[in-house]
Amino acid sequence: MQPAATVTDDDAAIAAGFERFYETLRRLTPRGPLSLTAASTLRRLERSGPHRLCELYAPEGISQPAMTQLVTRLEKEGLAQRTSDPHDGRAVVVSITDAGRAAVADRRRVRAEALAELLQGLTPAQHEAVVGALPALERLSDLAAEQAS
Repeated sequence: MQPAATVTDDDAAIAAGFERFYETLRRLTPRGPLSLTAASTLRRLERSGPHRLCELYAPEGISQPAMTQLVTRLEKEGLAQRTSDPHDGRAVVVSITDAGRAAVADRRRVRAEALAELLQGLTPAQHEAVVGALPALERLSDLAAEQAS
C-alpha cells in the first residue's frame, strides 16, 4: 500500500475545478434512454473491446447483480451482446454492437455541439490552453484506470 500523497493547494484547486467541470459536462449530457453508468459501460466496451461480465461492475462502481441487470437491458435494446468466453465456457463476454457504437457516437456528438458553443466564449489563448491540457488529462484518466484494475 502506498503512503497517502500530500495534498497541495494546487491539488485542491484542480480537484475543485474538475468537480465544477464535471457538473458542467453532466448538464451538457443529452437526456435520453442511457444512464450515466450505461453510457460509461458502452464507452468502456467501445474503447477497450469485449470484457467478461465480472470485469465490468467494479470500474463502474456498481454491484455485480446491478451490472448483470444493466447488461441485460443493453442487450434487449440491441446496444450490447453477450457470448460465451472462448477460453472459459462458464464465463460470459460482453461486447458493444453497432447500435451501441451509434448511441455512444450520438451522445458524444450532442455533448460536443453543446461544448463547442461554450468554447466560443473563450479567448484564443484560453482555447489553446484547453487543447494543450488534453494530453495530461488523458494521462490522468489512464492512471486512474490503472489504479482501478
